[in-house]
Amino acid sequence: MRYGGHGGREIVDRVIASPSEAKDSIKGLKQIAITGRIARECINIAYGFFTPLEGFMGRADVEAVCKKMTLVNGILWPIPIVFDISKEEINEKGIKKGDTVLLVYQDKALATLEVEQIFSYDKTKIAQSVLGTTDAKHPGVRILHEMGDKFIGGKVTLVNTPRFNPPFDKFWYTPKEMRERFAERGWQRIVAHQTRNVPHSGHEWLMKGAWFSANGELPVEKLQTGILVSCIIGPKRVGDYIDEAIVLGHQVLHEARYFRDDIHMVSIALWDMRYAGPKEAIFHAILRENLGCTHHMFGRDHAGVGTYYDPYDAHRIFDQIPEASLNIKPIRILEWWYCPICGEVTYSGLCGHSQEKQAFSGTMIRSMIQDKVKPTKLIFRPEVFDNLMKCTNEYGFGSPFCTEEYLSKRQPIFELPIL
Repeated sequence: MRYGGHGGREIVDRVIASPSEAKDSIKGLKQIAITGRIARECINIAYGFFTPLEGFMGRADVEAVCKKMTLVNGILWPIPIVFDISKEEINEKGIKKGDTVLLVYQDKALATLEVEQIFSYDKTKIAQSVLGTTDAKHPGVRILHEMGDKFIGGKVTLVNTPRFNPPFDKFWYTPKEMRERFAERGWQRIVAHQTRNVPHSGHEWLMKGAWFSANGELPVEKLQTGILVSCIIGPKRVGDYIDEAIVLGHQVLHEARYFRDDIHMVSIALWDMRYAGPKEAIFHAILRENLGCTHHMFGRDHAGVGTYYDPYDAHRIFDQIPEASLNIKPIRILEWWYCPICGEVTYSGLCGHSQEKQAFSGTMIRSMIQDKVKPTKLIFRPEVFDNLMKCTNEYGFGSPFCTEEYLSKRQPIFELPIL
């Protein structure tokens, strides 16, 4: 089992597991109501998903990330993790350096924040440095614009353990728990597949190709290499696949034996995508390094949006950082498509029929699903489609894609008990 997290640091663990101890720790504290994004980041920090971070960044770390893509201590880090707040709330609640405040999510205690620094930083500078654009249409820029005008830097301690609701409870693992699962399976190499989609056959081939690449010279019969499907759970937009269908769709792939159960595992990760293209690819590699993965696959347009980045910028950025700065290897994947001349699915560059290729079009597949037309097995596994229709009725209020009704009425991913 690999115990070290990113930067060679031990996995951060800032969780008070005892309810009585937690209650004592929050008595008399000033309270700040927080957004879903901040709540998810508190959970990630406290459980060690963001190792070596122990809290929200101070000004010096934000500056270093923007200028050098590292923390002040030189550890590679590409995206600022900041706690934003309005100047008015700071003044109203009398928050000052040296305080410890209670962070409240949906009227329940979640975590404490030690106020080590209160500072301002130019959000336009963050956008340009991290996202490469200040265009307000970019979703990452919009996140920055919605932030308060002040930031608080300081350590976070989780005082209330989130309880994940079905079906997500079966797929939630902290970094330490994930590493235990890997050890139980005897996996020496684990390749991460990040996803926000219900899997079609193209995704399946991407994972299989990445598995062969990661397995390398290891004996195939021992099956010491595994695939970790890491489904990103965060804010949703109308038209996105519903989260339940994504997670359960990937689970179906090995239940239906398209992957052996002992080389395939599905999990969830809480993260509000910044769509930062190459910088976010680095961040995703760090996140999965902390989970214990040894490899991470990166395909076309990884973490990109629109035309802000070249389709393979996320591949090239790994050549621009010191190899020793990451303890996880990128697997850079091109495209899989169906070649009607070869009569099979083939990989970019392997056959000479590129003019005749038939790509796996996500738009076409979505259109078919919207009309409840079952795609051919070559495009979409029938078991995945059947599961998608089941999720449509059970979770999606009649739609496999997010609607306003789904976004307003869906069961929360996790809930907090009352302390």
